[in-house]
Amino acid sequence: MSQQSWFVYMLRCADGSLYTGVTTDPERRLREHNDDNRLGARYTRARRPVELAWQEPQPGRGEALRREIEIKALTRRAKLALIAESKCL
Repeated sequence: MSQQSWFVYMLRCADGSLYTGVTTDPERRLREHNDDNRLGARYTRARRPVELAWQEPQPGRGEALRREIEIKALTRRAKLALIAESKCL
């Protein structure tokens, strides 16, 4: 069985809010959030268009889910700092 890469990602919604999730394919997931279908999260459906603001690879699904919980617990300011830090790399 091959190892599949997982990612934690943050989207910036049209209203300026941030959405955090996990996926194996950030580009596909971004399309799902922006398309008019049931695959995007309910939260983002009302806040389109969304853009990928940040992503971080994780070795597995469990690690990605744990990191997602950590990020969701951060303040908005800390999330924005994480996004800004990744732009500088």
